[in-house]
Formats: sequence, C-alpha cells, structure tokens
Amino acid sequence: MLIIKNFEVMYSDIILAVKGINVDVAERSCVALLGANGAGKSTTLKAISGSIGTEDGKITGGTVHFGTKLVNHLPSDVLLRDGLALVAEGRRVLPHMTVEQNLIVGGHILSSGQELRHNLEMIYQRFPQVKQLRSRQAGYLSGGEQQMLVIGRALMANPKLVMIDEPSLGLAPMMVEEIYENLAGLKADGLTLLIVEQNAGAALSIADHCYVMETGRIVLDGTAEEMAKNEDVREFYLGLDSGGEKKSFRDIKHYRRRKRWLA
Repeated sequence: MLIIKNFEVMYSDIILAVKGINVDVAERSCVALLGANGAGKSTTLKAISGSIGTEDGKITGGTVHFGTKLVNHLPSDVLLRDGLALVAEGRRVLPHMTVEQNLIVGGHILSSGQELRHNLEMIYQRFPQVKQLRSRQAGYLSGGEQQMLVIGRALMANPKLVMIDEPSLGLAPMMVEEIYENLAGLKADGLTLLIVEQNAGAALSIADHCYVMETGRIVLDGTAEEMAKNEDVREFYLGLDSGGEKKSFRDIKHYRRRKRWLA
C-alpha cells in the first residue's frame, strides 16, 4: 500500500534529516519504525503526509507511492481524501472543543451527515471511554484519553492507512497496553498501520514488519519476530541482555552503535 524508495528530506536547505531510506508497508499489515530521538522517524511521517513544509522542510529525493499513485508533493488534505491519515506526536487535540466536536472535525471531508453520524457511532463502539467523555472539553482529558481521541479523530475520515507517531509517549504502562489492544483490533479489522515508536516492546507486539532507524538511515529491518530476537534490538531497544534478563539503566545508557550502523 505504501512504497518509499531512496527517500530524502532536508530542513532549511542545510540539514539532511532522512538519508535515502526504503520502507514498504503491505496492505492490511502493521509496520513499526523504531529509533531513538532525532533518528528521523517523525520527519519521515510528516514528509509522507505532506505537512513537512510547515517546518521549512522538503522532500529532496526519492519517491513515495500510495497504492499506485505517486504522492511525493501532494498536500495533506489531498492525501487524507485519498485515504492516508497521520496521527501526529503529542496528541494535538483541539483543547477548547468537546470530544465530539474534535471527532466531527476529523470527519470534515465526509460527504453527508448520515455518514458522519455512522462514523461517530463506530468510534464510540471502538472506544467506549471516548463516548462517555463526548461532552467534555478535550483539553481536560488524560493523556491516554487524548490519545484514543486523536486515533478516533483520524478514523473519522475513513482512512486506508493510518500513520501514528509515538502513541505510547508519556503514558502509563496500563494505558499503553490499552492503546495497543485497540490498535491490534483496528489491524484485525483490516486497517493498515505504520507506527513510529521508541517503545519497541509495544510496537513489536502487533507489528508484522519492523525497521530500525538511526541518524536518518534504516540500519536494520526484518519481521517483528526476527527483530525481537535480534541481539542489537534486544540490547538497545528492549533493554535485555543475551540471557533475556533486563539490563540496568546504567548499562543501557552506555549505548554504542555497531560499526555497520555507521556505514
């Protein structure tokens, strides 16, 4: 469904943030893009979604195909109508509007009030907590409630593929588990997902394929099962030693990339 080839993104005509990456996202699959802060993960999603220009960034090389359509330089509103939605990092609710008003904003491209009402009911069935909070101002929700809201808001537009940036960021472990249970349900219903995460354990729990990104490059990729067994991923992203035991934070912070990662 999404094919990214030799993709490059630059900021301010100076900083090359994404350096010739290749990523494939199969239809009805979940793909995880893992990496530390500053690896270029969020930049990749913003560039694909057509919103990178707001940060003085631009695509300087490669191609992005969504289905059979070349979408390199299409604006985000056109991409949304084509079925490509982005849930940005930081949740980005409209804080002074109610939960239901936020959802209605997400369905602004729908063709009829009947379709809007149908999608609202679909979101409320998927996220019962969101339904209970539908009259509350979005700015007063907890982080986990806001995360469910923005995922629901993206679903209002009937997307074919949803890109989600750091869905577990700043959330308690129990809420992370709940969010990922919902994402697994969406995947089971046939939605295609591209998830950017630092929480490798959560992402690998539902992913079919995984890419690891460092300093703007893809340095590892494979099936989720392969990545969960990979020595580097286990050490640097899952915090496990060779015996499967948790490493101490003191050991983890002495992180040194393998030589091949710097090639």
